[in-house]
Order: sequence, then structure tokens, then C-alpha cells
Amino acid sequence: LSVASLEDPVVMSKIRQSLREKHARHIADLRAYYDSEIQSLKQQLEAWCNLCVLSRCDQLDSALNEASAHIKALENKNNQLEKQVADWRERFYALSDSSKALQERLEEMRMSHKEKDNTISRLQSRLRELEEAFEKAYKLSDNKNTRLQEENKMFQNLLGEYESLGKEHERVKDTLNTTENKLLDANTEISDLKRTILKLEAQLKQVEHENALKLRH
Repeated sequence: LSVASLEDPVVMSKIRQSLREKHARHIADLRAYYDSEIQSLKQQLEAWCNLCVLSRCDQLDSALNEASAHIKALENKNNQLEKQVADWRERFYALSDSSKALQERLEEMRMSHKEKDNTISRLQSRLRELEEAFEKAYKLSDNKNTRLQEENKMFQNLLGEYESLGKEHERVKDTLNTTENKLLDANTEISDLKRTILKLEAQLKQVEHENALKLRH
């Protein structure tokens, strides 16, 4: 353009109009370009967020399944421990009753043994008296053979009774020893059962605590 043309207001107006139109087209092109880029970035961001959400959901679902399985295992263990504790308690009570019965039986046998000891002592004393009487009667006269025979018969009867009571006394002693051994075994087993019950109750409390923690989690 010549200098004269540039000084023409009409020409300058057309030039400015053309520049404005070019500038508007350029702005529109830039706006369209950036709008397209922004839309593309939004789509990428949305896709990435959806992927992250899905991945997190999968992780949470897996963790939930694992926690549910662990809680179920803890509940099963809890039920099993409760059943074991109940079984051991029943066995403990049964053994306690058996131990009590054995203790009562032992006391009865001790009383009976004591009574038999007293009876044997009395028979021994009576036997000595009869032996002394027999010796005295034998020394007094041979004419008292009939009385001596009767006393000898009585002596033999008492001797047989003494021997019978002695055998029964030995049997009672053996039975008493056996009962005492059974009572000792029962007391030992009761002590073991007490320790086992305490251990099971401690495990049960631990499982319940873990279960409560898992449930709260």
C-alpha cells in the first residue's frame, strides 16, 4: 500500500476491519483448539478416575471378602472353643462328683477299717485270755477234758474268726489303697482339667477380642 492509501480513512477502516476479522478468526480457532484439548483432557481424566475408582472398589471388595472370611473363621473357632469349654466343664463336673463319691467311699472304708481294727484288737485280747484260761485249765486237772475240749473248740472258732477277720482286714487295706490311688488320679485329672479350662477360656477371650476388633474394623 502506498503512503497515500494508508492516509485514506476508508482504506484504514478496511484494513482495521480486516485485521479485526482475522483476529476474531484466530481467537475462535484458538478457542476451538483449547476447548477440544480441554474436552479431551476431561475425557482422559474421567476415564482415569473411573479406572482408579474401579481399582479401589476391587481392592475394597477383596479386603471385605478377606475380612469376612477371617471373621467367619474366628466365629467358627469361637464356637469350637465354646463347645470345648462346655465339654471340659461337663467332664470336670463329672470327675468332681466322682471324686466326691470316692472321697465319701474312702471315709466310709476308713471308718469300717477302724472298726475292724478295733474288733481285731478285741479278738486278740479275747484270744489271749482264752489261751491263758486254756493253759490254766490244762494245768488244773486232767479230769476237765470235756471243759477243755469245749474251750478248745471255742478257741478254734475264735481263731478261725480271727483269721477270717485278718483276711478281710487285708482285703479292706488293699481296697483302701486302690481307692486312694483312684482318688489321687482323679484329683490329678481335675487339676489338669482346671488348667485346660483356664487355657481354653483365655483362648476364647483372645478370639472374642480379635473378632470384636475385626467387626469394628
